Amino acid sequence: MKNFLFRLYLRLMKLGASLTKINQKHLVILNGAGRSGSNGYLFAKYMRANHPEYDVTVVEPWPSSHLSFKTWRKIGRAKFVLTTHSPFKVHAKQVNIQFWHGIPLKRMGIMANNTTSRADWRNAKLWQKNTDLVCSSSDLYETLMSACTAVEAAKYHKVGFPRLDALSRPVISKDQLLQDLFKQRDEQAQIVIYMPTFRYELADQEVMAQISAGNFLTLPDFAAARLNESLRINHQYLIVKLHPYELSLIGDLNSHFSNISFLNNDYLTEHDADLYELLGSTDSLITDFSSVYFDYLNLDKPIIFVTNYLKQYEQERGLLLGPYDRVVPGSCVKTQAELVHALAAPDKYQTQRKYWLDLTNQVHSDSYCADIFNLMIQKGEEDKL
Repeated sequence: MKNFLFRLYLRLMKLGASLTKINQKHLVILNGAGRSGSNGYLFAKYMRANHPEYDVTVVEPWPSSHLSFKTWRKIGRAKFVLTTHSPFKVHAKQVNIQFWHGIPLKRMGIMANNTTSRADWRNAKLWQKNTDLVCSSSDLYETLMSACTAVEAAKYHKVGFPRLDALSRPVISKDQLLQDLFKQRDEQAQIVIYMPTFRYELADQEVMAQISAGNFLTLPDFAAARLNESLRINHQYLIVKLHPYELSLIGDLNSHFSNISFLNNDYLTEHDADLYELLGSTDSLITDFSSVYFDYLNLDKPIIFVTNYLKQYEQERGLLLGPYDRVVPGSCVKTQAELVHALAAPDKYQTQRKYWLDLTNQVHSDSYCADIFNLMIQKGEEDKL
């Protein structure tokens, strides 16, 4: 019933917004990605810095039933509607550019184990109806996305993603991260960032209970003091970036350990930054089933994969690629002891990282944002003919 009412709300708002005259110099970004590798937010920053002749509106959070009609009129006025999640536009004269928010590893849409066929095909029809251009990085990306959304090949354009510009040009330095998050200065410092996927999808209250108790790694032998001591000895500093829902479970985000610090959206907002604008300043990544690792391959730095809930995740939602240990270019660990060992071990996965980078990113550019802008302008000119 709730979903039905929200769809009805969207229809009514679209009807009202469609009466607004389109402005060729206005674009709206419907950002559902927050500050965690948000293509929409980062493209807006690029546009405001490089193309002030355009009126740029960022709508967030999206979707929302709490938007003013003034905002809806801005959506209706935009010639270009750029989205980070499901494609959307008010009427046919608009151009929808689909950024999406990551190279998919987890199953979604018509491929997911935990969705209904009716909802899946409704969403697939939205992709068919509303999407005009889909930003892409590789043939593999297009295959994975179409498997889940059924969007046709002609709509893909290999122009890369705004988040990759931010990844290669961090605005928050390593020294600043050490000072801001750890109150440390250390010439030997190695910054490790932990970015798991949204584990609420496991539908396992035990996992949420572990996080609430402070076991942010959800490992069976978790001991924060021992972990911190190992990090300290090896000059390693662990940044923990959880989903906002999981952060809310922990409550006290002030780490009591010298080499462990939680990163929340407040820090990013204070610095007017996206997560990817500091990710390039880290030295290694720990993740599980998050697609962030595909982007991190561009940095050619070590990645460690926590797999103690792999079987459960494969059953609950499913993965698009497998076997998992053949897909991921890094050590797979199931315990804290294995994690500590992997953090101290020499890197031996560079060849595998290069292999997967070549498969997932065939686009190399000095500015992905500029390439996307040029594509947008080209499409706008074609529409005038």
